[in-house]
Amino acid sequence: MKPTMEILAGLQKNSKENKDEIFTRLFRYLLRPDIYFTAYKNLYANSGAGTRGINDDTADGFGEEKIQKIIESLRSESYRPNPVRRTYIQKKNSKKCRPLGIPTFSDKLVQEALRMILEAIYEPIFLNESHGFRPNRSCHTALKTIKRQFGGARWFVEGDIKGCFDNIDHEILIKILRNKVRDARIIKLIYRFLKAGYLENWQYHKTYSGTPQGGILSPLLANIYLHELDKFVMELKEDFDKLSDNQRTPEYREKHNELKRISGRLKKVSGEERTQLLEEYKIKRKKLMTIPCTAQTKN
Repeated sequence: MKPTMEILAGLQKNSKENKDEIFTRLFRYLLRPDIYFTAYKNLYANSGAGTRGINDDTADGFGEEKIQKIIESLRSESYRPNPVRRTYIQKKNSKKCRPLGIPTFSDKLVQEALRMILEAIYEPIFLNESHGFRPNRSCHTALKTIKRQFGGARWFVEGDIKGCFDNIDHEILIKILRNKVRDARIIKLIYRFLKAGYLENWQYHKTYSGTPQGGILSPLLANIYLHELDKFVMELKEDFDKLSDNQRTPEYREKHNELKRISGRLKKVSGEERTQLLEEYKIKRKKLMTIPCTAQTKN
């Protein structure tokens, strides 16, 4: 039998090559023991692996017996995620606190297995401009991208989504997931995690929106949700960037045409001549960024 991780690598390749691919029959991968050994390996090194949720279920009780018990409950669809134990951690450089949900270790295992399956499908379709909560990406990769590609700007749009994880609409999230994942049992399981609720001071509370901070699935689900916003913003940008020649100022058109001519020559020359042309191109491009593109901008 082919290892599950090898199958997931195939799913990821398929998703990368076929951006509009719809995936079915994913639940069966949650019924394979090897995915939980990989999930355990991913979780055990985490400092929170031994942290208790609402019961004594921790990483210390992991073994084949636990895996078989989880698989059987998933197969019979009797698996029910436990409420998370809510605690609060102080925000960095702030007096405010952020709610943190701590699942039981069995729920962490199932969430990690789910995360691996969903990540194989969604990671290849996320935009290159997205850096948060993604493998091998961070604020540092975003800054490196800006350093390499950023040529200047005349205005910015800055935004902050207040309480993003807390305010994700469950119904909208499920609808977004169904566009790509056509497996009712996977969707039902994710919905149960969303609706599992939380215990605060040993009092149960229902969850009507959001994905709990501290949940293994939460960052990926948030990225799936915000991917729709990313696409919308990029469409706005594309429309905004389409300028006809008669919208550009004469000075901008002249310098822009110079750059195009130099760019064409760069493809035909080499050696010292290419080095000199490249330096000229950089200087003129920098100069171009200081010239108003449109008459409206100039005014």
